[in-house]
Amino acid sequence: VLANRVAKFRWPDGGASSRGRMLAVVLRAVVCGRGSGVPTAARICSRRSYCSADSDGAKTQELKIPKIYTKTGDKGFSTIFTGERRRKDDIIFEALGSTDELTSAIGLAVEFCLDQGYEFGEELYKIQCVLQDVGSNVATPISSARESHLKRTAFSEKPVIELENWIDRYTKQLPPLSNFILPSGGKCSASLHLARAICRRAERGIFRIVQAGEADQNAARYLNRLSDYLFTLARYAAMKEGKREQIYKRPNMN
Repeated sequence: VLANRVAKFRWPDGGASSRGRMLAVVLRAVVCGRGSGVPTAARICSRRSYCSADSDGAKTQELKIPKIYTKTGDKGFSTIFTGERRRKDDIIFEALGSTDELTSAIGLAVEFCLDQGYEFGEELYKIQCVLQDVGSNVATPISSARESHLKRTAFSEKPVIELENWIDRYTKQLPPLSNFILPSGGKCSASLHLARAICRRAERGIFRIVQAGEADQNAARYLNRLSDYLFTLARYAAMKEGKREQIYKRPNMN
C-alpha cells in the first residue's frame, strides 16, 4: 500500500511520478523478505507520513524518509526482533554479523559471475533472501519469544532440500574431485570460494545458538548445505569459464 502511494505521489517541484515509481520499487524490494528488521522498518515507514501545503494551498501528502542512523546503539546495545536489548557482542549479533557479511560476499560474487553470463545468478539472489530469513530466526530466541514471533520467523526444511537439489545438479556436470582445491579458477570462482569460507564462519556462530536451544536446527543445516553449494558452484564456474583450478601440492622444504 505504501509503495503504491509513493508511486502515485506528485513531487513538490511538479516533477513526474517516475521518481515515485523508482522509490516504490525500492520499498517493495525491502519488504519482499522476512528479515528480522522488515516488520519494524515497515511500521516506521507507515507512521512517518506528513501533510504539506501546495502552492495553491491544497494539502498534499508526502513521505518523510527516516534517517539511517537512530543513535540507539551508541551505548553498545541493540534490539533483536523480540524487542529485547542485548549487548552488541552477544552471540546473536555475532551470528547476524557473519550472516550479513556472507550476504554481501555473495552479492559481490554475483557481480563477477554476471560478467560471464552464468545462469545461476537467480539462485544466488534467492539465497540472499533466504539468508534474511535465517537472520530472522536467529534474532528470535526461542526461550523469550512470543508464539506469534516464533510462527513468523520459523525456518523450514524446504530451503535445505532445494540447496541439495542444486548441488546434485551441478555435481553431475563436474569431473570427480581427486585433489584438494585451492580457491582459484577465475574471479567468479574465487569470489564464490570466499563466500564459502565466510559461510563456514556464519555456520559456526549459528550452531552455538542452536546448541543453546535458541534457534531452529534447520537454520544451521541451511548454512552447512550452503557452503557445499558454494564450493560446488565455484568448481562449476571455473569449468564453464575454462579456468584452471589450483591444486594443493606439499611444498618441498628441503
